[in-house]
Amino acid sequence: MSDTTIRDRAAGAIMGAFIGDALGLGPHWYYSLTELRRDYGEWISGYTDPRPGRYHAGLKAGQSSQAGFILRLLVTSLVERGGYEEADFCRRMDEELLPLLDGTPISGPGGYTSQSIRELWRRRVEQKLPWGQTGGHADTTEAIERTLALAVRYAPDPGRMAGAVTGNTILTQADDTVVSMTVAYGAVLGQLVQGHPLDARLSDRLMKLVHKGALPFHAVTNDNLQPPRPGDSDPPRAGKFASPDALLTPSYMAVAAADPDIRIEPAWKVSIVYGMPCAIYHQLPAAYYLAARFHDDFESALLHAVNGGGQNQARAILTGALVGAQVGLSRIPQRFLDGLDESAALCRLATELAASVDKS
Repeated sequence: MSDTTIRDRAAGAIMGAFIGDALGLGPHWYYSLTELRRDYGEWISGYTDPRPGRYHAGLKAGQSSQAGFILRLLVTSLVERGGYEEADFCRRMDEELLPLLDGTPISGPGGYTSQSIRELWRRRVEQKLPWGQTGGHADTTEAIERTLALAVRYAPDPGRMAGAVTGNTILTQADDTVVSMTVAYGAVLGQLVQGHPLDARLSDRLMKLVHKGALPFHAVTNDNLQPPRPGDSDPPRAGKFASPDALLTPSYMAVAAADPDIRIEPAWKVSIVYGMPCAIYHQLPAAYYLAARFHDDFESALLHAVNGGGQNQARAILTGALVGAQVGLSRIPQRFLDGLDESAALCRLATELAASVDKS
């Protein structure tokens, strides 16, 4: 177990995500590493301005993208309401985000609107559909980038976490596999906030929660993935998700990161190994790998996430939350806090949310 406090780890996870978002703002979505190095040099070491004509043009180094804006809306709702209230979050989206959009990619806070949020705008604003009929089929990490706040808030209660993350995810992403992988990330982050390491044993802990019915994944195997015995039936469970495999990925990545015969050098090339694109099945293995390899080195984890190109902003958000939860806010290098726009306000929100975690 980590020797940091649960409050420090919870605040570290939230601030890690905000920092990752802002670090990715300038060099976001360069699929040519040659162009990335041309514009930002051989190594990006901090916050950078987006270049003219790029996805977040006009913003300044250290500012948040739209993903950061939405994460802040959810964290604020959690703090002000004392927990997750879907109606309050939806109201904030209706009042504070959707009126600023026009359904095109380049619009609204942060300068770029993701596929999921554009679809939400069409269904909610143009078609006037009720919340609950607004989820699209994008296969990205868009929902993780905000629901990580729910994983932090309900870290001590995996069942409640899974329910909250599921309900919030389907507001914008309805694909069952995407939802299950989003909940799995939340379960991993919740374990880290509680102080468990991201190691080869993490998935075993998660599978025990499945067998207890605390996580809504299907599983027919016994402990340690042993085969079922004659006469065994499916265990009683909440059972929404068809496969528990998303819970197994993080430990495989942790094993790979620790294995001396498996080397990804330099570590930013994790983006080439697992893929640069936006899809959740490219992003999660890379984030888990970096978070396991650099579990006690926030700076290295985030900078390798950003320097890998492609959808490096999402990679940095996910990695930032995972590593922030392991090192705690107290061990995030001060320069990343100093350079973050509205850092004091975001730190205050993160610490206020963290204060409620160990009271769950």
